[in-house]
Amino acid sequence: MDLKFITQQVVEISKQAGNIIRDEVTRFSEADVEYKGAHDLVSYVDKKSESFLVDALKKLIPEAGFIAEESPNLKRAERYNWIVDPLDGTTNFIHKIPVFSISIALTEYLKPIVGVIFEINLNECFYAWEGGPAFLNDKKIKVSNTGILDQSLLATGFPYYDYSRLDDYLVLFKDLMQSSRGVRRLGSAAVDLAYVACGRFELFYEYGLSPWDVAAGALIVERAGGRITTFKGTDDFIFGREIVASNGKVHDEFLVKANIYFG
Repeated sequence: MDLKFITQQVVEISKQAGNIIRDEVTRFSEADVEYKGAHDLVSYVDKKSESFLVDALKKLIPEAGFIAEESPNLKRAERYNWIVDPLDGTTNFIHKIPVFSISIALTEYLKPIVGVIFEINLNECFYAWEGGPAFLNDKKIKVSNTGILDQSLLATGFPYYDYSRLDDYLVLFKDLMQSSRGVRRLGSAAVDLAYVACGRFELFYEYGLSPWDVAAGALIVERAGGRITTFKGTDDFIFGREIVASNGKVHDEFLVKANIYFG
């Protein structure tokens, strides 16, 4: 399989889906909001984007299955599966906050081998394939060289429904606010990961995540020279519902703090 060619095709597909979402921004209203949970929002735009993506990706690799946020009944395949988030940052989109994206990963035996994240508002497409470099709009990208948390800008997110670990998480958050240049919460895990890959953030951490939030971004960070683990330092971050993604240089320092407050 020519992963570079596949990646280039997925980039174009993601941009086409991005145009669909962009066209809906001004038309969308609060009355169009649907609820998957108390604060877990979805819209017809998520579903429209996902329908387009699934159809296009099926044509690209007919034998591949799907793990998609809005279509849990799609069939998985044994070897190749697409992991798709058709609109990562739905709450931002609904409130017209310009940070939302499309995230697409191709996995082989559930290991990401292609990753594409298209941030629609800035028209920035981040992508990588197994064995190749990471790119932002055709330019190679690398993680930052910052070596200590005190000089790092961090990103995080907060869960929509799993609040069982929230008290400890907020204690960690407080420590990091005092021991770094700041902690940002953009509202799109895919964008957070892309920003680690290109050096805008030194580290991103979050729990309560799903595979479609992280699969594409994890590969892009790794191909940009970064490091990905769980809070325990293990490598089951795609399906383990938590992730720490960094430039690699501040990773261990963060894990020490994480396991003091959030272990």
